[in-house]
Amino acid sequence: VQFVESGGALVQPGGSLRLSCATSGSDFRRYAWGWYRQTPGKQRELVAAASILGNTNYPDSVKGRFTISRDNAKATVYLQMNTLKPEDTAVYYCNTNPPSPDYWGQGTQVTVSS
Repeated sequence: VQFVESGGALVQPGGSLRLSCATSGSDFRRYAWGWYRQTPGKQRELVAAASILGNTNYPDSVKGRFTISRDNAKATVYLQMNTLKPEDTAVYYCNTNPPSPDYWGQGTQVTVSS
C-alpha cells in the first residue's frame, strides 16, 4: 500500500493550489479518504474527508475554501485549496479516514507566504 502526495508549493496569501494523492495497493473504492495536515509541534489534523459515496466534510477552519474529491477509476484523491492563508502552511498528507497508521506517505509541503 502506498500513498504519494504531490502539488505542494510556495504560494501567496489568497492563492490556490491543487494537491493530488495517487494511491496503490488498496481497494480504493472500499474506503473513505481524507486529507490531513501537520505543522511542527502540533498533532496531525483532518482537513477534508470524502466518504465512500463521495459525501464530504470539513472543519470550520477550511470550510468554503477547500474541496476534496476522489477519482475511483484513477485511485486518486484531490484537494483543491482556494483563498489560502498563512495558517494553512503545513505538510499535507492523504490517508484513509480513519487513517491507516502504517501507511503515511511523505506528504507535500504547502507554504503560504508573501
